[in-house]
Amino acid sequence: MAHISPLAGKTLDQSQLTDIPALVAAYYDRKPDVSIGTQRVSFGTSGHRGSSLHTSFNEGHILAICEAICRHRKAEGIDGPLFMGMDTHALSEPAQKSAIEVFAAHGVDVRIDEHDGYTPTPVISHAILTYNKGRKTGLADGVVITPSHNPPTDGGFKYNPPNGGPADTSVTKNIQDMANSFLENGLKDVKRLPYEEAKKAPNIHKYDFVTPYVNDLENVLDMQAIRDSGIKIGIDPLGGAAVRYWQPIIDRYGLNATVVSDAVDLTFSFMTADWDGQIRMDCSSPYAMARLIEMGGRFDVAFANDTDADRHGIVAMPDGLMNPNHFLAVAVSYLFQNRPQWKDGLGIGKTLVSSSLIDRVAKEMGRKLVEVPVGLKWFVPGLMDGSLGFGGEESAGATFLRRDGSVWTTDKDGIVLGLLAAEITAKTGKNPSAHYHELIGRLGTPYYERIDAAANAEQKAKLSKLAPEQFPLDVLAGEPILAKLTKAPGNGAAIGGLKVVTENGWFAARPSGTEDVYKIYAESFKGPEHLKAIQKEAQEAISKVFAS
Repeated sequence: MAHISPLAGKTLDQSQLTDIPALVAAYYDRKPDVSIGTQRVSFGTSGHRGSSLHTSFNEGHILAICEAICRHRKAEGIDGPLFMGMDTHALSEPAQKSAIEVFAAHGVDVRIDEHDGYTPTPVISHAILTYNKGRKTGLADGVVITPSHNPPTDGGFKYNPPNGGPADTSVTKNIQDMANSFLENGLKDVKRLPYEEAKKAPNIHKYDFVTPYVNDLENVLDMQAIRDSGIKIGIDPLGGAAVRYWQPIIDRYGLNATVVSDAVDLTFSFMTADWDGQIRMDCSSPYAMARLIEMGGRFDVAFANDTDADRHGIVAMPDGLMNPNHFLAVAVSYLFQNRPQWKDGLGIGKTLVSSSLIDRVAKEMGRKLVEVPVGLKWFVPGLMDGSLGFGGEESAGATFLRRDGSVWTTDKDGIVLGLLAAEITAKTGKNPSAHYHELIGRLGTPYYERIDAAANAEQKAKLSKLAPEQFPLDVLAGEPILAKLTKAPGNGAAIGGLKVVTENGWFAARPSGTEDVYKIYAESFKGPEHLKAIQKEAQEAISKVFAS
């Protein structure tokens, strides 16, 4: 079990906060050495991330990535506008300036916030899809400058192609490899303009992202029902990119809602520390969400978003902060019973490490379950063609179709998921927490936990390539094993690890991409002791695999 810091759930002393001038200076001053693995461009599931203080997110990285994106666009014939968003991390603004220098030099038609403000990830996805609707040529794409909920020292940069969702692995590998070659060559092949010249270039345009997104919300949610109910809603943007979106939403739809804080502070000094004493804008963490949990009783329902607003945290009594898996199950159950225009054959998308309560909800409603590897990118085809009504993952990220059954976003939308909690409360008279307790009364109570176990590089490689027959058990925690999976049943894609399933429990083991550990996700419907037995037997069996 992780050691909980004594600082968890508390605001930090001034001396413990990030030195923002030093962080920004390091962005420009430090030059990455590509012979050092941690200083190379590396696109994980959510783009390139790092810190200027560790020479893993610096000016050189962003210049190289943007040059690679320009060449990728040219090779793919993508010549429409590039919508650019950024969050409130201190490194986001310098990274946006670097990006503008390269995109301006290449003549890319860039759209940035009209007030030089912040733009959430789902708003960029919405803008791309809205622009591209009905077009075959001149397609738009986008970038979002964000490390998600990571600490204030971090920066991040991700690319969304014309489908509006996270770029596929083949695309990100191409961009990553090109970018590293530019770094190796001392950026000699990077075309750029000085920033003062670049920002005045005729191809760099100010754009109103807020109005189209806000006005379109009524097509994905029953905003009138939320307004007419008069329910009291609490909203905490956690100082992130959604901070300037909530008041326009409240005003446009006449909601009885309170934004509990609209503070933007590059040190995030208002945040309470996460479990390890670090500031992290994780809206699924009870430690990071201490402020909203404390005032949750003042509202019928309350919610928060992480820094780029692609994740949601739902506060509803009696549970307080809901476990992300619990709310996803409630959301699926509600949506598929309250969207009459959705077609009968629509599937429910979940990642293979999300709760099996969602499986039981799908079975109860007679709906097809589509289980995919970790990452929202796997839901993009189904959302685009209208075969998936919902796609969600256990880390509090999800999106779903418009009320008419057409695509809304192909990236996670924490704004819409928060408002869905309000719609559920408004239309049923019961908050999502009450719905969850009704669900488990019928379908059983899930006990879910993720733990980390030590593994070196060789062991992690062995786990990622494991064949089902190499796993030595036929019984897990007293129950016959029904399935050993190394490919996701929903699309046949490799999961980069193993999932083992019994009637009342399961575990999944995946190697970490950044640490010398592997992650064990496990769940039991029989109780905490059964969960512990699953975890223990899983670790013992995987240790035997490592030793073989």
